[in-house]
Amino acid sequence: MTPNIYTCRRSLYAIPRGTAGVLPTLPMAEPMLKPPEHQVAGHRTLDGKLGPLVDGRGLFYKPLQGDGRGKDEVTFYSVFSSHPAVPPRILSFFPRFHGTHVLPSSDGSGPRPHLALEDLVAGFRFPSLIDIKIGARTWPLGSSDDYFRKCIARDRESTTASLGFRISGVQIQDPRAAAGFWRPSKSDVRVYLIPDTRRVLRQFVSMNPPSDGAKPDCGLASAVYGGPDGVLAQLRELKEWFEEQTLLHFYSASVLVVYEKDAVAGQQPEGSSGVRLKLVDFAHVEEGNGVIDHNFFGGLCSLIKFISDVINDPEGDGWKSNRVQLSCENGNMEKNGNLMP
Repeated sequence: MTPNIYTCRRSLYAIPRGTAGVLPTLPMAEPMLKPPEHQVAGHRTLDGKLGPLVDGRGLFYKPLQGDGRGKDEVTFYSVFSSHPAVPPRILSFFPRFHGTHVLPSSDGSGPRPHLALEDLVAGFRFPSLIDIKIGARTWPLGSSDDYFRKCIARDRESTTASLGFRISGVQIQDPRAAAGFWRPSKSDVRVYLIPDTRRVLRQFVSMNPPSDGAKPDCGLASAVYGGPDGVLAQLRELKEWFEEQTLLHFYSASVLVVYEKDAVAGQQPEGSSGVRLKLVDFAHVEEGNGVIDHNFFGGLCSLIKFISDVINDPEGDGWKSNRVQLSCENGNMEKNGNLMP
């Protein structure tokens, strides 16, 4: 019988209070740590605040949150990465896990346990990336009233409730921008509505830079979103797994897409899109109890529909619609009314 992933979790949680995680957390020789240059969402290492670090050697260090979420995320990675019911191909959509390490905190508060993960932008010189939070509901059952209210407020001011996903952050290579990238502010992204979402998904795969204000040309849509290993094919592969998996329910997790314009514009080896797609952020993962994760599954279906629209109609003005309601039945998107192009 395949073990339930959270049967493992309960035994792993039976560790002494005050320990940092489910794996031994050991001091390590201090690498050359610095804030991530290309982080677009989550807690950022800015102005002396606590946030993640990278070592320039392929590892991303995420400080463990002290309210239990950090411990939960360590447990998730520890159990999920070796669970027999998770196919190896599905594991490849998750960052590689390298245990936990005690490192200096970015805020100067002293040594702190950090989750050590694969640096998902390692190897890219000028990465364009987008973080898309999946699910119409971003809080798990049993959340505190304060956290519930916080999630509800953010969900309602964005497309989370209406589309089942929202853009949490984006960076697009733009040689005309001062830093070489177009990156909207966190406050702007937080209130993206459907027209903004449509436009950014198109701008993300356009050759013309966002700074020129012109209509996105979607010149890289077929290379990034299409093809046998493009974003759409990878999302559909994940959808097939979520159609059946009942181990876990994922709340407030994201799809992260990374690519480099020069690579996909013709310099990538034949048969490779050069596009990296991963799922990230697992502090709110709950036991599935034999039930399909309809919340995450529905969000994936919705995102697949929007990505498909870009590929099928790159010249379209679909982002001008200001209301869309989607439902996902048996993995098929359905339009409600005449709102979809």
